[in-house]
Amino acid sequence: MKVNYKNPKSYKTAKYPIRQPIYLTWLIQVLSQMMLLGKKHRVEKINMEGLKGPYLLLSNHMAFIDFELVSEGTYPRRVNNVVNIDGFYKRAWLLEWIGAICTRKFTTDYHLVKSIRRVLSRGDILCMYPEARYSPCGTTSFLPDSLGALIKLCKVPVVVAIHRGNHLHAPFWAFRRKRKVPLHTTLTKLYDAEDAERLSVDEINAGLKRAFEYDDYKYQLDNGILITEPNRAEGIHKILYQCPACKTEFKMASEGAELYCTECGKRWTLLENGQLEAAEGETEFPHVPDWFEWERENVRREVREGRYSFTDEVDVYSLRRTDKFIPLGNAKISHTIEDGFVLEGNYRGADFRVQRMPLEINSLHVEYDFPHIKPYDCFDISTEDDSFYCYPTKENVVTKLGFATEEIYRLHYEKIRAKRNK
Repeated sequence: MKVNYKNPKSYKTAKYPIRQPIYLTWLIQVLSQMMLLGKKHRVEKINMEGLKGPYLLLSNHMAFIDFELVSEGTYPRRVNNVVNIDGFYKRAWLLEWIGAICTRKFTTDYHLVKSIRRVLSRGDILCMYPEARYSPCGTTSFLPDSLGALIKLCKVPVVVAIHRGNHLHAPFWAFRRKRKVPLHTTLTKLYDAEDAERLSVDEINAGLKRAFEYDDYKYQLDNGILITEPNRAEGIHKILYQCPACKTEFKMASEGAELYCTECGKRWTLLENGQLEAAEGETEFPHVPDWFEWERENVRREVREGRYSFTDEVDVYSLRRTDKFIPLGNAKISHTIEDGFVLEGNYRGADFRVQRMPLEINSLHVEYDFPHIKPYDCFDISTEDDSFYCYPTKENVVTKLGFATEEIYRLHYEKIRAKRNK
């Protein structure tokens, strides 16, 4: 059952991008330099001597500043970026003008592959952020195995851009408060065109996963970076949602430099060096990403043991086109191991039902304090021609939903591979 829109037309993502005008390449670089003024940063190129294009540029993704640093690293070459549809919101003309390629996150978009090959055939650079969202914790997010197949198909060199310090500068869970942190970006040629043809898909993916290993909190500790802002921990409970002391979920809160559990009362301080320290008793996880990965492992166990499920009432907004979010009202969402996501509601007097099966969505687009609709946490369920931004009634659940989506996908994907290998 589809949504009963008054105007059923959606934004056409299946179109080829223009070639970026060379004057815009210069203008983008100037604007990027202006936005980087006052920020201590370094862009380092490794093993890229003589490399001009075409090539695939795969970048990690931690904050908007990633785009500005990539621009500095690729200038004066033309670059086409793959951008999610919410990046086109109210500025589709601008994104189309600079040659951006629109897609909807975590959907099967065959035309996207055609657009990528079109860009590369012109001799230009195609930039993708394969994690497809800002890293919640300044560490590697989900990387799809389809990357290896894409690289095999394109037969061009592959460059990996890794940003360090960008999460510390503007953590996803508190992105409005910028911190003064030195930024270090490396652009490294990982594969030649010949490597893309010679290596298997599994070998390519294994190399990519090694190249994409990063940890901003380790970067902070190793480089003696101190973040002295008194409110440096505010918002971190959005990613550290489960108490390691009493194991209660969704009862964490943060204020100033402290993180605490409202259930058992235990408190931790986020120190200036980025480490956590308990006010009393054991510090279970001094390293923030260790706490984050402990939560992921708990969700993995729930999924593997068949205990995971989620239901809630959500406030839904549709981004079918790029000019406005359409309020669809309240709806029911469920997320289960066998059925994936099911969204059911009623709009303009007609019921609608949207389902994304486990193998149709390998990760989840999560937003903290989403600025385009209302400043609260939400998640996005996209189809090939629509995107549904869902605001849960239950508090602080979106990070766990992200973990569960990835673990459910992995479970079903492993079953498929096991059958193929018999």
